[in-house]
Amino acid sequence: MKDMQTQLEKLRVDAAECALIRDLATDPRKRKLFTILAEQHARLASEVERALAEVKSDDEAR
Repeated sequence: MKDMQTQLEKLRVDAAECALIRDLATDPRKRKLFTILAEQHARLASEVERALAEVKSDDEAR
């Protein structure tokens, strides 16, 4: 479970970094690319977060 938490943190950081790069980009193509990347990383972070909540819930039910 600790590895999932570590991955969650990494995905959140990556999403924030992509958003920062997007905000600083002057090239519209780069801005679009980093918008997509930020959204994908945020989506993945949500999935990991959901999986962590399920594992936690299962552990508490036992």
